[in-house]
Amino acid sequence: MSDTPTASAELKLPKDIAAEKGMVNVQIDGKWYQFPRGTRMIEACRQVKVDVPYYCYHPKLSVPGNCRMCLVQMGMPPRPMPGQEPTYDEDGYQPIGWMPRPAISCANTVAENMGIRTTGELVQKCREGVMEFLLINHPLDCPICDQAGECRLQEQSVGYGRGVSRFVDMKVKKPKNVDIGPRIRLDDERCIMCSRCIRFMDEVAGDPVLGFTQRGTHTTLTVHPNRRLDSNYSLNTADICPVGALTSNDFRFQMRVWFLKETPSIDVNCGTGTNIVIHTRGNTIHRITPRQNDEVNSAWMPDSHRLNFHYIDSDARLTEPMMKSNGAHAVTSWPDALTATAARLKGIPADQVAIIGSGRMTNEELVLLKALRETLGTPHLSLVARKGEPDGLLIAADRNPNTTGAKLILDTIDPYDALSSIRSGVQGGQIKALLVFGEDLITDAGFSAADLANLDFLLQTSLLANPTANQADVVLPGAAFSEKRGSMVNLTGRLQRLNRAVEPPFQTRDDWEILRDLISEISGQQAEIHLIEDVFRRLSENVSAFEGMTLSKIGDLGTVITETNYKIALLENERARKAAGTING
Repeated sequence: MSDTPTASAELKLPKDIAAEKGMVNVQIDGKWYQFPRGTRMIEACRQVKVDVPYYCYHPKLSVPGNCRMCLVQMGMPPRPMPGQEPTYDEDGYQPIGWMPRPAISCANTVAENMGIRTTGELVQKCREGVMEFLLINHPLDCPICDQAGECRLQEQSVGYGRGVSRFVDMKVKKPKNVDIGPRIRLDDERCIMCSRCIRFMDEVAGDPVLGFTQRGTHTTLTVHPNRRLDSNYSLNTADICPVGALTSNDFRFQMRVWFLKETPSIDVNCGTGTNIVIHTRGNTIHRITPRQNDEVNSAWMPDSHRLNFHYIDSDARLTEPMMKSNGAHAVTSWPDALTATAARLKGIPADQVAIIGSGRMTNEELVLLKALRETLGTPHLSLVARKGEPDGLLIAADRNPNTTGAKLILDTIDPYDALSSIRSGVQGGQIKALLVFGEDLITDAGFSAADLANLDFLLQTSLLANPTANQADVVLPGAAFSEKRGSMVNLTGRLQRLNRAVEPPFQTRDDWEILRDLISEISGQQAEIHLIEDVFRRLSENVSAFEGMTLSKIGDLGTVITETNYKIALLENERARKAAGTING
């Protein structure tokens, strides 16, 4: 046989080839795969689409190994006798000796030439036994449980349980409907002691307020003495609870989950741009939950952001265009409102007109806002800054969701810089007309009612009735974040997509359509823009950062289009824990 390098390479065993790549060979249900060293057995199975049931395991949390549902049969090559060489089969693998007892796959890592069986009589009987113990004291209240339809215990009792119960004694009674926090309820009878909520509050939220008390079948989940589960991340515990032990006060008994439509979108309450799922039925939002994106929000979101949607259907919602006549607003048609606006603006010099937009506008709206400024010929354009305290996790100091997009599109370092000069111009009488999009100047921008009374003309687009709308000559009803399509760029430079979950009510219009029609009315030329894709095409043609992009290319998880060096604190913490081997995901 030749000793050439090629021949030597052909003699390498699978273990040697895998080792060169930092991998190990693992047999799962009779098939061989390669995984990085240190991969947990349950993760290895998940990566190759082999189902392993579990409750306590969560890739973003430490591993307690206490539910025992993820049992598998493990095998390793038998240890050779002294002086005996290992034997290999024709494929280069050693024969596997299977252990007569199961192992938990969440707490064990893969090794070279390891075997894993997720099926078979041993595994099946052990899982049935674990499930039977979990159901011993669990209440039989699935029809009235708020978790029904998304309960892992319910699902896995069908897939892995015995099918019948042998338990004839009285179940242990535990506290029900316990008020443990302002936004969450606890039903201890349903708790299966997976400890996910305890670990989340300790490891992610940084508020270790939950724990177990008592022992054996009397073990209960509770808050520490003189404490409450009042963290701004408390509702994440309801998300990860595999049963109905922890439920949201806001969503509790509001709607069965199988009636809800799920729409992926992004949060607009701060510059992080948390990925979310909007749950709707008909034209009503019933809840918002986090959507996993390891480059933005991991799998979490703050309570304040997820609950900030009820204003959309509030009594203050504007649904028809209005014009002021004799000091009072009256409903009008869209053509009349736009025509009146264009007529009023034509009598005012361009340098006496100012435009104030919002950092909550989409990229598509911002590019049309810039086009409106060019149509009017005004030099005065600014957005309204919105600042707050960062929480060291997901909430950013910048409460506007699209500051980065505004910088790119308006080609400025600070899109909020001109606001003070516009305000001074209004107060001094140099600016006679204001076009305001999506902002309440009196509440959020330092204007007073007296300032706005100096104007000859004021237009505002808004979702809700507000003090600025009271002063406006023309009020146009805009769409909420859940009622529009579009895109935004978060503080890390990631381009992300908004998706429409519900339809705008009554005569409300999408904001990009309002801007398009206003530009057409003022210029006297019909814009060749019929779809939001047409607006994005204009954006990609005129702003280099968006070149080559389309709305569909953005994808559900977004794509980075500019580097900002901004770091999301929660993700930095998570990466450190992953590097230390504390978590997997």
